[in-house]
Amino acid sequence: QGQLEESGGGLVQAGGSLRLSCTPSRSSNSMGWFRQAPGKERDFVACINLNGASTSYADSVKGRFTISRDSAKNTVSLQMNSLKPEDTALYYCAETRLYDRTCIRAIGDYFTWGQGTQVTVSS
Repeated sequence: QGQLEESGGGLVQAGGSLRLSCTPSRSSNSMGWFRQAPGKERDFVACINLNGASTSYADSVKGRFTISRDSAKNTVSLQMNSLKPEDTALYYCAETRLYDRTCIRAIGDYFTWGQGTQVTVSS
């Protein structure tokens, strides 16, 4: 763990936006964003496959968050709009070399993680 680096977290008011970024290794396939609130388990937020054709979102963020991948810049981003206080958590970027036709949602299939970036949404 700790081989990826996230950026873009911070404090924002409810209804605001933040953009998280992560730089994957050159050998990654699926990339995922996960989050962990205090006292809770780490949960899936969004994933994207290698060519960006497959994305998937947790129901709680669908329609508000968008994951994207820029191969030229080797960056994976998570655009978070209409943020709610319940989105407050430590957000982790993760990658896996496992291949599937669709992006991978299962946390257990991700083997390389960042240290996390804090997102705090005030009401």
